[in-house]
Amino acid sequence: MVKITDVARRAGVSPSTVSYALSGKRPISDATRRRVQAAVRELGYRTDDGGRSRSGARAKVLALAVPMRPGIHVPVVTQFAVSVVTAARARDHDVLLLTQGEGDEGIGRVTETGLADGVIVTDVQLQDPRLPLLRSCSLPSVLIGVPAEADGLTCVDLDFRAAGELCVDHLAGLGHRTVALVGSPPEVYVRRTAFARRLVEGFTAAAGRHGLASAALPCGTGRDAARAVAERLLRDLPALTAVVVHNEPLVDPLIDAFEQLGMRVPGDLSLTAVCPATVAAAARVPVTSVAVPAAELGARAVHLLIRKLSGAPVPGTTLLPPRLTERASTAPRGH
Repeated sequence: MVKITDVARRAGVSPSTVSYALSGKRPISDATRRRVQAAVRELGYRTDDGGRSRSGARAKVLALAVPMRPGIHVPVVTQFAVSVVTAARARDHDVLLLTQGEGDEGIGRVTETGLADGVIVTDVQLQDPRLPLLRSCSLPSVLIGVPAEADGLTCVDLDFRAAGELCVDHLAGLGHRTVALVGSPPEVYVRRTAFARRLVEGFTAAAGRHGLASAALPCGTGRDAARAVAERLLRDLPALTAVVVHNEPLVDPLIDAFEQLGMRVPGDLSLTAVCPATVAAAARVPVTSVAVPAAELGARAVHLLIRKLSGAPVPGTTLLPPRLTERASTAPRGH
């Protein structure tokens, strides 16, 4: 069976451009439309969606797009996947996992073949290359994450900008005047991943609002990376007394690195994190944190997608408010 990706390859365009050219939902240049139409004729491509749209039958399957890209933290991704599977099974649906790292080919295949009734999309970028296809194709979708332009999409996520602000507000309230953000790996920011960028925005805005000296640095994973970023922060910000961590694997290595450099947590340095509650609670020094509610986000995404499949109205964007839990890693400045 000829697929939309075959047409795109023959015409030298993306699958979303083929979809736009055939549906007329977005303006496409005449030259591009002619190339797409020629490829359609040459290959004998027919849009069909597996025949289900005509018969009304459903696959009772939801697709979950989890691109396995550099810089992702697999345990957190697993939490999202498990929550989606659990919520889908409670509604008598199975889950098809799509792990292709880049592009929209996997979503295009699901749309063409009718293998799934809808798709949940994760690891959303501010300018995500999958969005044109999601907007133009017939497959209902929900994004766990919010791109820069969310019009016409259904999105759910933790309010990461507010989470960054909440961490800084807590530290400022304890009297800290110099704070740093140890962020996600560099490749996450290079991709302009939405949640990471928004947390930096919130951190920076709150630090400015409180008049704090601050710095934000990306960081890889592992003890060597933790040691290097701790050394750099203490060199660049000698008055540093508080750190926000947005990089789950680094929580314990950072505590160790700062203590090896003479900064005890929380006596000399208060540390907060945005991470799953299980990670924060299990740290060598239990960490004050804003929880990433993976189970709730997965369940909300499934709920929204099932409502869309039933034709019920759904909100465009749902942001879950952050909640901070105090633990042993934060204390008043100079405590």
